[in-house]
Amino acid sequence: MSQKTQDLSPAVTFGLLAAWALHDAEEVALGPRWIRDHLPELRKRFPGAPERLWRALEGVDQREFTVAVGAMAVIVAAASVRGHRTGGRSAFFQGAVDGFGLHGLMHLAQAAAVGGYTPGSATSPFIVVPYALWARGRLRRAGRLRPTDARGVASGLAAAGAATVLSHLVARRMVRR
Repeated sequence: MSQKTQDLSPAVTFGLLAAWALHDAEEVALGPRWIRDHLPELRKRFPGAPERLWRALEGVDQREFTVAVGAMAVIVAAASVRGHRTGGRSAFFQGAVDGFGLHGLMHLAQAAAVGGYTPGSATSPFIVVPYALWARGRLRRAGRLRPTDARGVASGLAAAGAATVLSHLVARRMVRR
């Protein structure tokens, strides 16, 4: 074992991919259908939301969504591998852990705003958020956790948003050929 990975379990780095896979299985299984079934209700409940958002949600297709999740899997796997190779020191890996945890919190906020279940909200409190907190704790104990500040959080959210957009663009291009 190299000095880089010593004292940091692969469960920390590859746990990101495992937790993400469990979480996104919920989103793939329930997301597009839930959106179709609840779109009229959401439009009434949130009349101030931009029309562009509603058009984007109306266009959510199961096949395209599943391909987008596959594209995101490549990004998450790359972050996990990079984290493992650097013993958890990678900014890419740590940003992915933070982004994943914040993603889980966003799911919980969505469920609170809707007043019930939304896709991703079942696994967020039991898998997503606990994994992110656990991984950050393990990185902290190993002396490898990078300091987090508002700028880092903002850039992590921006990177996660960009990865999501990229995944959906790739999926749209692949599915609509």
